[in-house]
Amino acid sequence: MSFLSAIFARWSVLKSLAMREIRQQYVGSALGILWQLITPMVLISVFWVVFSVGFRVKPESGVPFVVWLTAGMAAWFVFTEIVSGAANCVTGNPHLVKKVVFPVQALPIVKILVAISNHLLFLLILIVLLLFHGLPVTVYFLQGLYYFFCMTVLALGIGWMVAALNVFSRDTARLVGVILQVGMWATPILWDIKILPEPYRSLFALNPMHYVVQGYRDSFLYSVPVTDRLPETGIFWVMTIVFLMLGIFIFRRLRPQFPDLV
Repeated sequence: MSFLSAIFARWSVLKSLAMREIRQQYVGSALGILWQLITPMVLISVFWVVFSVGFRVKPESGVPFVVWLTAGMAAWFVFTEIVSGAANCVTGNPHLVKKVVFPVQALPIVKILVAISNHLLFLLILIVLLLFHGLPVTVYFLQGLYYFFCMTVLALGIGWMVAALNVFSRDTARLVGVILQVGMWATPILWDIKILPEPYRSLFALNPMHYVVQGYRDSFLYSVPVTDRLPETGIFWVMTIVFLMLGIFIFRRLRPQFPDLV
């Protein structure tokens, strides 16, 4: 059975694992799933106060800063949740790794399924903010599904890579956390890429997550069709396929040694 087909053959098992992980996140918590709303609302509020009230940052588009910020954070935080979760998914499930019949490469998929529930609540906050500020709800919202797919493919390739490497060096997961923190500031989430001079703007635009973050804003705020970004789309998919193929190669190459090391 091939690397990818083995994942779909255990789809019902993956859904069960995802549901169990979601429930375990809030075992013993009085507020339970409400934390999925509280956490992003606190983060958005902190960044809004610091950048909009403190530094008086305003995006050039004229969209209220809190809405503009939330659209970018929605894309970035689901990406970081998947990648950081994938880094520990093999070392955190030794009982599954040692089962010959279980496709270990499916574990990052579980992290994607778990992240979807949190992401939906983040998008709910975004839509509430849009309605509160009198911004329209358009058919371009559906385009967000495409950009979510883009993000998950990118995160999956990176996730397979870091999951495999973390088995051999547990510092990998910590390094991933540091890189993601730096990546948030290197991606135009809290700042507008238009403030940069043209040569630097082109350089930062090569960040594949810039394509996704801007895509979320295009879909939820500006009603810009993906066909208006064809050159960026081509660059994104070339980079993403490279990450995906590299992730599959590294995971398959190191997979036979997992049971002896976890």
